[in-house]
Parts: sequence; structure tokens; C-alpha cells
Amino acid sequence: MEKEDFDLIEKVSGLYKVLGEKNRLGIVYCLMKKSLCVHELCCLLSASQSLISHQLKILREANILSTLKRGNEVVYTLKDAHIAEFLKIAKNHVRE
Repeated sequence: MEKEDFDLIEKVSGLYKVLGEKNRLGIVYCLMKKSLCVHELCCLLSASQSLISHQLKILREANILSTLKRGNEVVYTLKDAHIAEFLKIAKNHVRE
């Protein structure tokens, strides 16, 4: 394999690590439906604000989420459709 292949494998492995945590995966699934703020995610996932905020930070650093200000709230959304497609394929796979 070439160096570019190893670099790509490293990046894909990192993506799996980020999405492999159940709280982060839950956040992404919620955001596949619509953009949400922290307190909405807390209610949907029955989790504390500190837990959700920590997971959102990791997802932002992984370039999976983008943010938008709505008044004094920060609204989170998926950065692009790739992650949603990736998870739809994974969901179909586990259902087989």
C-alpha cells in the first residue's frame, strides 16, 4: 500500500472511533432528522447538558457538525449528507 492509503485508513479509523460512542451516535441520529440545540438533545437523549456538550465538542472537532446561532442558542446540524448516508447504510446492514 501507498502512504496515501495508510493516511486514508487512519482517517477512516478515526471516524469510526468518533461515531462508535453511543451518545455521539445518538446525537448524530437526532440531527439527521433536524437541527437541534443542546437542551433539545438533552431531552431527546435523556442525558445531562455537560455530557451532551462534551460529545458535541468531539463531533465538531471531527468535522461532522456545524453550528448556527439562533438568538442566544447554538443550533447544531450535520455538516453534510455523507454522515447521514453512512449511517443509513450501517442501519440497513445491521437490519439484514
